[in-house]
Parts: sequence; structure tokens; C-alpha cells
Amino acid sequence: MAASSALLPLLIVLSCIALLQFPIMTASQQTSFTRHYQFDIQMKNVTRLCQTKSIVTVNGQFPGPKIVAREGDRVVVRVVNHVPYNISLHWHGVRQLFSGWADGPAYITQCPIQSGQSYVYNYTVVGQRGTLWWHAHISWLRATVYGPIVILPKFGVPYPFAKPYREIPPVIFGEWWKADTEAVISQALQTGGGPNVSDAYTINGLPGVWFMHCHLEVHTSWGLKMAWLVLDGSLPNQKLPPPPYDLPKC
Repeated sequence: MAASSALLPLLIVLSCIALLQFPIMTASQQTSFTRHYQFDIQMKNVTRLCQTKSIVTVNGQFPGPKIVAREGDRVVVRVVNHVPYNISLHWHGVRQLFSGWADGPAYITQCPIQSGQSYVYNYTVVGQRGTLWWHAHISWLRATVYGPIVILPKFGVPYPFAKPYREIPPVIFGEWWKADTEAVISQALQTGGGPNVSDAYTINGLPGVWFMHCHLEVHTSWGLKMAWLVLDGSLPNQKLPPPPYDLPKC
């Protein structure tokens, strides 16, 4: 009896330690976080298709910054408008459960953010994972104001497929107009027709056609085919001939 009584306090202490450790381990696996982002709407000069123009961007980036969160996380995005246009942002594909005011369509769920003003989008990612995107949701500003949203599973929850051996950045397809996109949509509204066709498709903000082939508007002796750009002359490990003599200079 004396030995049992002496061991009783030790057993109680060990039991308390075990009970304290268990909820801590569970919480570390289930805890959700609040992800804070600062989006400054700014004008920036960007050159595409050998032409420079001023476009609306987020943080001076085109495409805009990537938002990363896990399922169950709270996302807080503070948007400050430094441009002369009204702006609003929409989180395309995010289920706005009890947070419809954060959805973003101007004049529908919110008044647009006026120049010099700010607005805080606050929503929780519920029951979804994958890659989505955000974009401006007023006028045609979404032509340059957009970016990816990456939603990861909760900590400790596996993907419903085999884990890839590596991760690549999101690939975003878009379009590029040499003209001011606000002028393009304004002209379409005046005529009642469709907007002018874009000048190029883009991959992550760059004209995608340049990734595939060089489109030349002059006829050359070597015809229209895949163009390989190599150094002039012959190198020890060079297997391709130098560029043809009539290849136009870029």
C-alpha cells in the first residue's frame, strides 16, 4: 500500500503531461493562419511587341503577385489605389461563404475603390484547394491587373493524387493590346460591336507567340519554319548552322 501511495503522484503527473501534449500536437496540425497581403495599385511603363505604354499594375508587377494560402486560412488583402481609375478586385473561384462583401464586383458587392482610397478584403478559404486567380472587376482593368491564387491542403492532409517530383510556377494565359484597353472598350460601346481583337496572346505577361516561332512579315530564302537562334560562326559543340544571311535583325 505504501509503495502504491508513493507512486500515485508520479502517475498523476505523467497522465497530465500526456494529456497536455496530445492537444498541442493536434492543434499544430489543424491550426489555420491569417495571410496578410498589401496590394498597391500603381501605374508602370511596360514594353511589349516593341512598344512601351503605361499600364495599371499591382505592386508594379505584371502579372500581379501570387496569393498563397491553405484550406481554412483567412486571407486579408489591403488594397491602396494610387492610380486615377476606380478599382475593385475579384477572387475568381473563391467561395465567399458569409463574406460576400469581399467578392469584389464593383457596384454589386461594393463601391469601387476611388483614387487615393483603400479597402480591405477579408475572407476565409473554405472547402476548396487548387489554383485559381484574382483580377480587377471594373471596366477593362483586368487586362493587366490579375494574378494567381494557390490554395494548398491543410497541414497533414495529402493531395488526392501522387505528389509531383517538382513544382513549377503558375502559368497564366492572357492577351495584350497595344492600344489603351479603356479606349478599346469605349470604342466598342460606342459602335455596339465587339472590341478590337488583341494584338497578342500572352504567357505570364509575355507574348506567347515568341515562345513558339518567329513571325516574319517578309519573305526569306529559308521559308517560314522554326527559327533556331545560334551564335555566328562554328563552335566545337555547335550542331546547328549559323543564322541565314537574310534573317532580319530584331
